[in-house]
Amino acid sequence: MTQGTGSGRPRSTRRWLRAAGALTAAALVGLLPACSGGTPAAPSEPVPTPRTGPAETRAAVRYGPVAAGSRQMLDLYLPAGDGRTVFPMMVLIHGGGFLEGSSDDYTEAARQLVGEGFAVASLNYRLSGEARFPAGVADVKAAVRFLRVQAPAWGIDPHRFAVWGASAGGYLAAMIGATGADGTFDDPALGNAHVSSAVQAVVDWFGPSDFATMDAQAREAGCDEAAQQHDAPDSPESLWLGGAVPAVPDLVRTANIAHQVGAARSLPPFLLVHGTADCTVPPGQSRELRDALTARGARVTLTEVEGAGHGDPRIDAEQTAPSLAFVRSVLGR
Repeated sequence: MTQGTGSGRPRSTRRWLRAAGALTAAALVGLLPACSGGTPAAPSEPVPTPRTGPAETRAAVRYGPVAAGSRQMLDLYLPAGDGRTVFPMMVLIHGGGFLEGSSDDYTEAARQLVGEGFAVASLNYRLSGEARFPAGVADVKAAVRFLRVQAPAWGIDPHRFAVWGASAGGYLAAMIGATGADGTFDDPALGNAHVSSAVQAVVDWFGPSDFATMDAQAREAGCDEAAQQHDAPDSPESLWLGGAVPAVPDLVRTANIAHQVGAARSLPPFLLVHGTADCTVPPGQSRELRDALTARGARVTLTEVEGAGHGDPRIDAEQTAPSLAFVRSVLGR
């Protein structure tokens, strides 16, 4: 990536940051019917108690041990409880090129989802300036385990978890989907090691999947040279890994979601959305992941938005409703 003027940060990085809030609140209004009931818990697990009382927000809920770092926190949004409903959980994962972003990016989106019957957790995780891959992946998996442990007390169905992220958040959502059924990247030191980090549905909006192929795919897509700098030592991907992409091939392979898909014991349904004119994360990234999931027999849909760039408002406008419909189809109403 070429450097931007003044900021010292690549222009493509700044496009990643603008995409961090791609799931807008306005796009969610009125699109999702209330989700009620739920799949009964297994006999060996605590049965969730339906919530009663008004909607509730709990900011900065810590999901990791105190010594592990201040970013291991989430914002929790619980719907008003009628004493009969057990809610599905939507986990929102912010973008920002693995460099920036916050759980606050999805505050309005989370409130809208709560109004439509989801319990919502918007996550923070360790960024590349704090810890290298796979620390951020381990954080998200720890958050899922924490939420599953707390689910019975909060009226959440532990068997109906969806993850949704855009850009870097899409990468993390897809990685959780690919590795949740296995112990890969689970860090017992982050707590609840006996609990599964598996999720039941994945929504990945224009996230990367294979850092090694991004530059070649950008060239194939006709992107300018400024978009073909993912291999550079200061690219978001290289900073996330702790070394220039070409210099750490083993780590790149481990971080490749398609590689993890090939090793997975089981896979949830995936919905991938990508703009065909995306020169920050080329659309070949989602095509590559789709092909890997298809080869494993997983349920996967890739929707390509013609002419849309990275974080394009058209993706919000055109794909929020279908994405929510996909989640409903998997988790039930």
